[in-house]
Amino acid sequence: MKSCLIVDDSKVIRMVARKILQDLDFRCEEAADGQVALDACVKSMPDAILLDWNMPVMDGLEFLRQLRGMPGGDKPVVVFCTTENDIEHIQKAIDAGANEYIMKPFDSEILQAKFVQVGLL
Repeated sequence: MKSCLIVDDSKVIRMVARKILQDLDFRCEEAADGQVALDACVKSMPDAILLDWNMPVMDGLEFLRQLRGMPGGDKPVVVFCTTENDIEHIQKAIDAGANEYIMKPFDSEILQAKFVQVGLL
């Protein structure tokens, strides 16, 4: 079973994403900010990371930069999931190592399609 770390400061978003991903046979962990997510990755590197941009403590972009510099940090497929939809934000995310980018709000079809596109399903 593949694993996914859901990183978002919104408990509701984490809950919705967890339900969708568990239905797609992912084992899920959650983190409310980038620092908690980094700590989780040190313990066990997930196969995929669903990542919010705007969070307290450490935002998604800083998390992604640090993740990609860690041993094994090049392995997880990272899908940014955010309300930031301008080309500058998308380019920054891709430059930092994001594999894909989806907009909030999302649903099961959108998430499943992106995970198929990046080869996780």
